Amino acid sequence: MRVPLIAGNWKMNTTVSEAIDLVKEMRHGLDQIDNVDKVICPPFISLAPIKELIKGSTIKLGAQNLYFEEKGAYTGEISPPMLAELCEFVIVGHSERRHYFNETEEIVDKKVQAALRVGLKPILCIGETLEENEAGKTEKVLTRQLSSPSAQIYYFSGTVLAYEPIWAIGTGRAATGKQANETIGFIRQHISKQYGKGIAQKVRILYGGSVTADNIAEFINQPDIDGALVGGASLKADEFLSIVRQTSEIKRGR
Repeated sequence: MRVPLIAGNWKMNTTVSEAIDLVKEMRHGLDQIDNVDKVICPPFISLAPIKELIKGSTIKLGAQNLYFEEKGAYTGEISPPMLAELCEFVIVGHSERRHYFNETEEIVDKKVQAALRVGLKPILCIGETLEENEAGKTEKVLTRQLSSPSAQIYYFSGTVLAYEPIWAIGTGRAATGKQANETIGFIRQHISKQYGKGIAQKVRILYGGSVTADNIAEFINQPDIDGALVGGASLKADEFLSIVRQTSEIKRGR
């Protein structure tokens, strides 16, 4: 049985002191919840202090991005070996990186490979725009995003997928549980056809896009959805705790 995972993507929010306060506010509550992998992804500047703060807890740490080179003259970038000393997970290919920073499928693929080489667990984001969705191109877009040259390595190495319809990110317009489950079911079928049913059943696939404490149950009650990549709601301790708690209770009840 796949262990559910809830990841909080803090994006470009919180100073170091604010990040520390937020973790302190929810650490005890998160430690009381089992049966769920709990990952927080603060800005780079807060990774080191939060790593110290969560020692001995059940909380796992993730980064929001990385560069695919190990070192060199890449001013402002953060390399995989730098992150490997600080965290366990790393978000790769988020739609904001693809859109605002022009990350191509080739760049995203290089980043996933680089993360895996140093033992980081990628949370690979995929998803379609509103225009692509309304044009009936969702499956075509996802197939392209899932068909990188090294895709097979992803699924054998514990990479987590996060289906994030771009039209639902930060808009308050989430997909319905049924819509998300049908699309994630397609993703699982694609992996099954390419690499076998056994691998497809092991891959954890999250939903992301305007997830809140009010709608998380709708997603977690779906059979193919293994958790969520949470944005704004992860910056509110009570709401993030509620999302994790509901996920544990629902999955335990199955």
